[in-house]
Amino acid sequence: MEANFPFALFTQTCWTVKFKILRGHSDTVSSCHFCFEDTKILSCSYDKTVKLWDIEQGFPIQVFEEEHTAPISECSLTPDDRRVVTSSYDNTVKAWDTETGKILWTVEHEGIVTSCDISRDGRYVVSSSDRESTIHIFDAVSATLVAHVRGHHKSTITRCCFDPGYQRVTSVSYDKTIKLWDMITQSTSVTIHEGHSNAISDCCFTSDGHYLCTASWDKTLKIWDIKTGKFGCHEPVSLNQGHEGSVSSCLFSQDASLVVSGGYDKTVAVWDTDGGYKKLSLKGHWDWVTDVAITKNKKWVLSASKDSSLILWNIEKIDNFPSVIEIREARSSKITQTLRYFPFVFVRLVPKQALTRVRNAESRTEKFLWQSRSCAFERCRGLSWVPSPAGLGGPVRCWRCRVAVPGHRGRGLGTGPVAEPVAEPVAGPGGGRGREGGLRLLEAQAVGWRRGLVG
Repeated sequence: MEANFPFALFTQTCWTVKFKILRGHSDTVSSCHFCFEDTKILSCSYDKTVKLWDIEQGFPIQVFEEEHTAPISECSLTPDDRRVVTSSYDNTVKAWDTETGKILWTVEHEGIVTSCDISRDGRYVVSSSDRESTIHIFDAVSATLVAHVRGHHKSTITRCCFDPGYQRVTSVSYDKTIKLWDMITQSTSVTIHEGHSNAISDCCFTSDGHYLCTASWDKTLKIWDIKTGKFGCHEPVSLNQGHEGSVSSCLFSQDASLVVSGGYDKTVAVWDTDGGYKKLSLKGHWDWVTDVAITKNKKWVLSASKDSSLILWNIEKIDNFPSVIEIREARSSKITQTLRYFPFVFVRLVPKQALTRVRNAESRTEKFLWQSRSCAFERCRGLSWVPSPAGLGGPVRCWRCRVAVPGHRGRGLGTGPVAEPVAEPVAGPGGGRGREGGLRLLEAQAVGWRRGLVG
């Protein structure tokens, strides 16, 4: 797949990224997806049309039009790619036959429809209406209404989607809340109040339904542990400093190792979910980025924009980009410096051991002190904890993703000589630093002990 232009710049480096611009819509492109085994693209627009693109050819091979009478807010495909469902500001949700382009059914709503989604098994469709902040769930084949929930949020619902298990519908809203509605009990099973400090614009699940990512106008994304419900006692993982403006959209890669986000700052950000940091930022759009997608093999990222275009970005060699290498090395250096600063450190020896070992340089003896704690964010592989820099009485944090352990603080520090541990990252089974790896304590470069306890 050749790029229309030789390169596109992204922040922090002058490295080049191959890309391809797709032009064909005459107004804001509101939604985009990869489909047909990542060989085609589906997009919809405020120009009231839906287009199916051939990636190799770079132009539409099917256009669905002359049915909606107002901007199309979102489009979604069934798992077999045989039907397309669209929502529109004309107060309707429509189902189309992908091959013929004909309308299969239309469902009327009382207000503009802001979002729609199809369950992974293709049996149900969910949509959200601006009128009384309502969600509708209906049969994907017959369009028979299954559930109708009025007043689900206190303000406009911006996005609704099924979890991969088909049993719950997640919705986010301008009211800053996140809600999970259970299709079996026909009731709201989870409500997260003030999930963000501003309106929540989008949400997406990992393919296994374990984690939920939310994007917000507060310029951040957050990853919530939905499967175990740990968000009730643990803070979510926050992805910060990726966008200079509101975040409009988000999507996990198939293996959940990456999150892609789009923002009103006209950029696309690619995040490392294990490390919780931005790997790179892609610049090329002239206006707001409204939606993003990523192929299953993580080779291509797709972005839709208010500038009426879509851009395909080739990130296949992302780990070889100078800026990504620089960030990775800087984070590794920061970990080592943090460990040198503190008089004690937790070290995970092997996956099945849970004791901390520190070596006394004078007596050449080793002592096991405390049990290690696993990171609250299960996808993080950082299995060891260090105290926070904000005073040794600060919260204990994961050395890798910096998540604090609620209720646990460094205390009981004695006086006397300080044992300064020197540590280095240890490659995991996959060969990469930090993935399944840990830290190796080299030596304690001081006489005596200064013991810290974690209560």
